[in-house]
Amino acid sequence: MRVAIVTESFFPQVNGVTNTVRHTVDRLLETGHEPLVIAPGPGPSVYRSARVVRVRSVALPRYAGFPIGLPDPIVEQTLADFRPDVVHLASPIALGAVGLRAARNLGIPTLAVYQTDIGGFARQYGLRAEPAVAKWVGRIHRRADRTLVPSTASLHQLRAMGVTDLHRWGRGVSLDLFDPARRSEELRTHWTRGEPDQVVIGYVGRLAAEKQVRRLAEIADLPGTRLVVIGGGPEREWLGRHLPRARFTGMLRGHDLATAFASLDLFVHTGEAETFCQTVQEAQASGVPVVAPAAGGPLDLVEDGRTGLLFPPGTGSGLRERVQSLVADPTLRRTLSAAGLASVRDRSWSVVVDQLIEQHYPAVMARAARGAA
Repeated sequence: MRVAIVTESFFPQVNGVTNTVRHTVDRLLETGHEPLVIAPGPGPSVYRSARVVRVRSVALPRYAGFPIGLPDPIVEQTLADFRPDVVHLASPIALGAVGLRAARNLGIPTLAVYQTDIGGFARQYGLRAEPAVAKWVGRIHRRADRTLVPSTASLHQLRAMGVTDLHRWGRGVSLDLFDPARRSEELRTHWTRGEPDQVVIGYVGRLAAEKQVRRLAEIADLPGTRLVVIGGGPEREWLGRHLPRARFTGMLRGHDLATAFASLDLFVHTGEAETFCQTVQEAQASGVPVVAPAAGGPLDLVEDGRTGLLFPPGTGSGLRERVQSLVADPTLRRTLSAAGLASVRDRSWSVVVDQLIEQHYPAVMARAARGAA
């Protein structure tokens, strides 16, 4: 198959959308297919052997490192020249809408992957845009031939927008990278300043308002703990002022990230607008017990009390109480760690992307063929 992936984000940006597209392209190449990526620029024009077509973009207000693709005739021209069997719309909002229109003009079937809760992000930034965003997102996905959602919460959300032909499609985890064996006592000694009995609590992800990272202040003063913050973003300055005892590593990737994950004693996620929450899976694959909000994607990834702990969404003491219970109970940490690790053992990226290749792409292609007959 020839698969054109129109994505809202790709390298050099590193986030959940980029990560999913990367693994999709990897698997398409490994299985003998021909992918092409259309993404906001600037950035590399080739990823492995796949061509990456860059379109005009503008920086997202208040998040300058995240370019937004603009309407550009190069999108339709690229699709017309490439003649894909299917157009894969990765988290379509701006550029994805352009790709959808171009595909429809050319009669090419479309598969849309819902991945970003833009309405939830708007709430965290104090913008009164949620109704307009929901209307726009619903319109895009109603016009696509099939929509894949990462979680039960997302399925209900889009169904309420009138979207049909919805299917659950989760995310893979790099089981060859994230592994408990990468735990480093040397790194832990550095983090704890030579106090090995301290419990290392970690957050991994963008330091941005939509991740509600300021809630880390609720657990930063727990006795006998050291907070480690892994990532970068616009909230870094605020966190630095309010979490004076925390360790900040900046953004980590590859083996450095996997070593950091495995060297934590427990992982905390604070954001409630996650459609999936990939870092929860990566923590589980690293053998690290998880504390996450009982909202959105984590509800499908964490069985409360068995594969991790969930705290009630909204303000309150739930986050601190859940973390405190794990800090005080090493046996519970080991139990949740083992169960969490077992829960992700069948979620490799190859297995997950093969669902696209073997089920979802052929389904929308067959539907288009029936419509043309």
